[in-house]
Amino acid sequence: MMTRNTDYNTIDAAEFGRGLRGVGVNLLCRDVAAMAAFLRDVLGLSVLRESADFAIVAHDGMVFQLHSDASFGAHPVLGLVPDNPPRGGGAQLYLFGLDPDAVVARADLETVIEQPTDKPHGLREATVLSPEGYAFSPARAL
Repeated sequence: MMTRNTDYNTIDAAEFGRGLRGVGVNLLCRDVAAMAAFLRDVLGLSVLRESADFAIVAHDGMVFQLHSDASFGAHPVLGLVPDNPPRGGGAQLYLFGLDPDAVVARADLETVIEQPTDKPHGLREATVLSPEGYAFSPARAL
């Protein structure tokens, strides 16, 4: 199991895989670098490891992965990805504990599809599209 002391830059794939627990998220990307930059620069997430084909990203102690299409070429899920954007249509990824106002202030205005709003379920949230078309919703408790 991975800990705070895990060195994500040197961990090998097998050890990384064996350490994953709970729910895993993997986003397929045409451009891992652009997606990692969006996650780091707009959402303020930690990019723990990044290459042209793969990245490990963290938020609030949880990690998820980015894989390039090329690295996923033999996996059947790649065949489900639409040819035309947005690729992530229908998927909404909540990032609890992030300030939606701060995220929207860092985002390109054309990527903001929902301005920060106080919701009746007790959250202030917004929704911003990533370069791959995934909908990320930073949310904090009211």
